[in-house]
Amino acid sequence: MSLFRKKLITESNTCSLNRVLGAVDLTMLGVGAIIGTGVFVLTGVASAKYAGPALILSFIIAGLACVFAALCYSEFASMIPQSGSAYTYSYVAFGEIFAWILGWDLVLEYGLASSAVASGWSGYFQSLLTGFGVQLPHALTSAFDPGKGTYLDLSAVIIVLLVTLLLSRGVKESAKFNSIMVIVKVAVVLLFIAVGVWYVEPSNWQPFMPFGFSGVVSGAAVVVFAYFGFDAVSTAAEEVKNPQRNLPIGIISALVICTVIYIVVSLILTGIVPYSMLNVKDPVAFALQFIHQDWAAGFISLGAIVGITTVLIVMMFGQTRLLYAMSRDGLLPQKLSSVSPKTKVPLPSTWTTGILVALFAGLVPLDKLAELTSIGTLFAFSTVSLGVAVLRKTRPEIKRGFKTPWVPVIPALAVIFCVYLMLQLSAFTWKGFVVWLVLGLIFYFSYGYRHSKLNR
Repeated sequence: MSLFRKKLITESNTCSLNRVLGAVDLTMLGVGAIIGTGVFVLTGVASAKYAGPALILSFIIAGLACVFAALCYSEFASMIPQSGSAYTYSYVAFGEIFAWILGWDLVLEYGLASSAVASGWSGYFQSLLTGFGVQLPHALTSAFDPGKGTYLDLSAVIIVLLVTLLLSRGVKESAKFNSIMVIVKVAVVLLFIAVGVWYVEPSNWQPFMPFGFSGVVSGAAVVVFAYFGFDAVSTAAEEVKNPQRNLPIGIISALVICTVIYIVVSLILTGIVPYSMLNVKDPVAFALQFIHQDWAAGFISLGAIVGITTVLIVMMFGQTRLLYAMSRDGLLPQKLSSVSPKTKVPLPSTWTTGILVALFAGLVPLDKLAELTSIGTLFAFSTVSLGVAVLRKTRPEIKRGFKTPWVPVIPALAVIFCVYLMLQLSAFTWKGFVVWLVLGLIFYFSYGYRHSKLNR
């Protein structure tokens, strides 16, 4: 039964991190993580391959799954204001073995998502350089693929290391920088809406659902990646002023803002360009070029670079705080939880994250692994949602700064939506996910189980 030993909320560690973040900072972190790859890249692919103009329905379905899960995250965040997100929540609700599985799952989510985002950033950055007549050596333009003559994605490595340097300077500095860049990229998205709305042709919305409802659902399983990031907000719990109040505000506000933006952008995008032409890496800029608004397309490309940078900042931030929390509990090497007395930042976990993400982004083609990010996060959402219902029964006395409405209905809907979307993913994705979890269990039984603080 020691596998199911639970962490008590009263056992929370003395916080050595710096409580400097407010509700606005958290909302900006959430918008920074959510608005990026989804709006600048996935909108085109999902429309052309899966949903057509019905992409708006895909975003609504994915958004509903995330809203239900976000309500559950908010209750946990107000009840357990500690770093670690779903990992920490599962430790309290289900016990250590489930916490480890969730933590290991989130390591995969944040790590692959950060690497994939860095690769996307590199593509936009190289396009921008080409516009100025600058060309990187071909060998340094993409991940390791000798058949194509590429060996290292240098731009991806550089941006990851720069973000790591920023994160190592302190959470308040990182949050300020993130907030400025979020304002820039939201302004760019609003520019697209203001320019593009006058060129919408309703005839482009016909047929509305060319791939049927199954295509809409498959599209939702793809674009759910666009919503990832709100869970990273909860990893900042130990750096938040008044977390019981500010965490739920930050999580839900960010999700609502981003859902509205996604719906409006997808409507205008498919109204400007026939959906079959949108299978490009920069659909928003492409749409403006399509209507000969090249001046605006240039701003969009620059905004995409800024937008994807903020996603990278928040994803890597979430990974560092996850490693910090797992190390502090003894499940990972203790060194990862040491905090700099000057910056109040867990430097070892920050630089470990930076180096690993840089290696993956620079050397490994991640196109086939991108879905692993989706399955990992949907699994985490399902478990957290289930945990809310469980703790309402087993620990009703715990003080909750925010309560998920209509329990157990909302948690049940979150689980149903998330599992349904997981089932839309490929067999390859499921096999990769199972292999990763098996590797995690091997590590847990050979190291984590014996070194756990609860084991002492």
